[in-house]
Amino acid sequence: MSQISRTELEHWLTATLQPHRFSDYCPNGIQVEGRDTIRHIVTGVTASQALLDAAVERGADTVLVHHGWFWKNEDARIRGIKKQRLLTTLQHDLNLFAYHLPLDAHPTLGNNAQLAQVLELEPTYDDEGEPVTCGPGGLIWLGKSKQPQTLESLGQLVCKQMQRQPLIVGSPQQSVSTVAWCTGGAQGYMQAALDAGADVYITGEASEPNFHLAHETGAAFIAAGHHATERYGVKALGEAIAQRFGIQVDFVDVDNPI
Repeated sequence: MSQISRTELEHWLTATLQPHRFSDYCPNGIQVEGRDTIRHIVTGVTASQALLDAAVERGADTVLVHHGWFWKNEDARIRGIKKQRLLTTLQHDLNLFAYHLPLDAHPTLGNNAQLAQVLELEPTYDDEGEPVTCGPGGLIWLGKSKQPQTLESLGQLVCKQMQRQPLIVGSPQQSVSTVAWCTGGAQGYMQAALDAGADVYITGEASEPNFHLAHETGAAFIAAGHHATERYGVKALGEAIAQRFGIQVDFVDVDNPI
């Protein structure tokens, strides 16, 4: 069975995702040290108890996620579900790696890049071949649908690909050409997307102001699910690790309707 050291994986992930470029809400990289040797990784969106249990059941030694632990402003005490999660990780000597904004933003493996593939969107690129972005931290991507369509047809595609009914605000027959998207909980970035010229903004979650902003500007808004829109980056990252190092990597989708 192929194996690598924890240090080797950490160095590759750092070089690939460049977490030093981001001012994030949590520590990126290795959050809990486990075994020195890595043979089997489980990837998933969130380091929940269910994902940890799945990793243990599969005999994995490492968990790699988008949503890790130790978020700013959270209660720092180790109690309740935090205690149980940490206990499971330490008892089974699991490594926990987590990458938040660096995984959102990666130009090929990131959540935005992968969502574009899933939803058949064509990102706009600048003269240097970098995706054109806007909004705080440049986290919103801009592009177009691969074919002309209405909000209704785009919504049907989102429903099919996300495997859930999205929340859609706008006229079903309005034309959507310029698309802006940012996975996860980026509903607060809608105005920045519209300022950049988007006809429709796609994200994971919705807030009360999104409804009024869409109606009063004539733009469209789609909330396709926080978890659903962020399944694809960590899955792609795991596949890249498996191809690079030849170790076993399993993506486990612990579904979340939010």
